[in-house]
Amino acid sequence: MRDFSNDLTEIRRRVSEAFVYLKVEAGGERMKVLEIDVARPDLWDDQDNAKKVNTEYVNLKADLDEFVQLSGSVDDLEVLHEMAREIDDASQEPDLENGINGVRSKLDALELRSLFTGVHDEMDAIVQINAKDGGVDAQDWSEMLLRMYTRWAERSNFAIEIGDISLGTEAGILSADFTVRGRYAYGLLTSERGTHRLVRISPFDNQGRRQTSFASVQVWPILEEADVEINETDIRMEVFRASGAGGQHVNKTSSAIRLIHEPTGLVASSQQERSQLQNRESALKRLKTMVASRIEEERDAAMKKIAGKPSAIGWGSQIRSYVMQPYQMVKDVRTEIESGNIAGVLDGDLNLFMEGYLRWRRANSDS
Repeated sequence: MRDFSNDLTEIRRRVSEAFVYLKVEAGGERMKVLEIDVARPDLWDDQDNAKKVNTEYVNLKADLDEFVQLSGSVDDLEVLHEMAREIDDASQEPDLENGINGVRSKLDALELRSLFTGVHDEMDAIVQINAKDGGVDAQDWSEMLLRMYTRWAERSNFAIEIGDISLGTEAGILSADFTVRGRYAYGLLTSERGTHRLVRISPFDNQGRRQTSFASVQVWPILEEADVEINETDIRMEVFRASGAGGQHVNKTSSAIRLIHEPTGLVASSQQERSQLQNRESALKRLKTMVASRIEEERDAAMKKIAGKPSAIGWGSQIRSYVMQPYQMVKDVRTEIESGNIAGVLDGDLNLFMEGYLRWRRANSDS
């Protein structure tokens, strides 16, 4: 009968670590409060608060249930191992091996949670893509990035809502504004903030020359309560006709709203609501969260400078290169993680880079 003691000790240790990063003890106390809140008959009188409470309850319950299940599985495996060892029953080896591998697999997925160290990592995200240097190629590249993130969101079971798309002069897009909704959407998408560089044979060059194009990606968390005041005189409003990805019109009236915050240049749009007034309110909420996040980022950068810690990657700096010719390679310049499957990456296979960035971020924040 094979001795699985070391394997069981390892997964028991990892479950104990999960108890810490899932904050099980504090979560159990919080769950008592949430259970009372979700049972209140007047909960849905305030729908915004009800949604917030319900989301927190569902997420916390899922975490606690998963921990209990994993801990129970290890308990069962330890008992089975002890009994099998006592009677030297080798027939139990396949069940023990499969059980241990199953727990390991679940822990591998769960341990990604320990990498979400940012204050707002659990929140939904606002994402903006803007074409930079490269002319028509940069506009085409921006549309390719929009498709990449759309496919990634679909693969990750996140909801994606297009806020605004500005079409390119000949092809592609000048810019895109969209929201990604799902737990840890912002934490994952922080890996994408910065400039993305594409090298390829330009499909728009009659001489078939190689072209380098750039597009920037900005990401903000959607804060529940953005504690910031914006002077109305600092806001410029534009009205436009709502459109979907690729420019398909979704209604016939110019009800979509774009708000530009003149002091910062931040832009927030909304086209999901039925009226201009509703879209303006929605865009203003987005703008407030973007301004609040910018203030928070500038404050953090100033504190790091005072402490002598350089900022990780600043706004507008190159973070990743996508090379199609003369070879095929996607490489993240921060983590040095790379992939030769550029087609897969552009089809939304971003988890390798996102997880690598989160590990890199944690290592750099600890140093």
